[in-house]
Amino acid sequence: MKIHELEQEALSYLDMLRGHRRALHRIPEVGEQEYKTQAYILDALKRLKTDEVRVFAGTGVRAVFRGNGKGRVLAFRADIDALPVREENVCDYVSQHEGCMHACGHDGHMANLLTFAAWLSAHKEELIDDVVLLFQPAEETVGGAKRMIDEGALENPHVDVIYGMHMMPDIPKGKIAACAGPIMAQTCEMDFVIHGKSAHGATPHLGCDAITAMGHLITLLQTTVARCVDPCQQALITIGKVRAGEQRNILAAQAQMEGIVRTFSNQVYEALEMRIRDDLKGIEAAFGTKVDFIKRVYYPCVENDPVEFERVRDVLGDRFMPAKPRMTAEDFSYYQLSVPGVFVFCGCMDESHQAPLHASAFDFDEEALVPGLAFFASLVAMK
Repeated sequence: MKIHELEQEALSYLDMLRGHRRALHRIPEVGEQEYKTQAYILDALKRLKTDEVRVFAGTGVRAVFRGNGKGRVLAFRADIDALPVREENVCDYVSQHEGCMHACGHDGHMANLLTFAAWLSAHKEELIDDVVLLFQPAEETVGGAKRMIDEGALENPHVDVIYGMHMMPDIPKGKIAACAGPIMAQTCEMDFVIHGKSAHGATPHLGCDAITAMGHLITLLQTTVARCVDPCQQALITIGKVRAGEQRNILAAQAQMEGIVRTFSNQVYEALEMRIRDDLKGIEAAFGTKVDFIKRVYYPCVENDPVEFERVRDVLGDRFMPAKPRMTAEDFSYYQLSVPGVFVFCGCMDESHQAPLHASAFDFDEEALVPGLAFFASLVAMK
């Protein structure tokens, strides 16, 4: 079904979209602590004609609506965690949790999925497809998607395809953007701890200078990206935090670096990591230091299935907008390693709402969710 055929019906759910979004906006919680959020979701779902509601990944929730057994199994995902950001908006639905805010639109994602659940409940007897709704914790922190998958959220029923949506304040309200192939980058948070040997600055030959080794390593990592990655493939390494040294006249016994690696290809990342490990061996040989390499958080590339993308573009019609791949990352990518999937950006930019994601002034008009609701509904096969 085309999206324009459902938009008028979706508009009738605007009060519900607004109510859910503002209620959830008031109770933001960071990853793996979404207890009030989970309780709100469970309470909303218990009033609907679900066939199953289960808790996954501690604070996550899965709801299943069974069709007539003749269709596919479609999954739709919303992330539920907030950010440790102090809200600056002045409104009657401002965050009630000091220092925590839904600054990335996850309140909108949940509102859309809960309202979609209500739509599914109202159309329960017409469903051909089985529909699985995933309310996933900890997207902003440790990657709750992987834990949901490991606990079986994509099985019983086995999901055939999965869809996800993200509010996007640089895309006009009313438009939904997507592309085939990579749409968001792979990311890895990397820590490097360089162990040297302390000595007086006047006798450097008696020590191993961790700071000098660190300086060379930073340069070497950038050279590796520039000279060991195909120029037609995008990749970057950013070192954003360093710590080293105690005294001006003492060689540092330890230096620490924290950074990220991002690419649009999981294969490029794997090759780049191997070269990074080779760089560390070279630093150790050159400076007599020992380097510990720690991968903290890893998300694969968000890569839209080309066949499913064509279906998405077809149902969106004139709501569709081509998306450019972004170097930001999303753990929706883990679902796409298991089943085909499409991730889209739901535009929410208008004259009054242009603050970027993760900003303390981020906000949007809930009317921006109406196309998202109609889009999800348009993907479901009905009698």
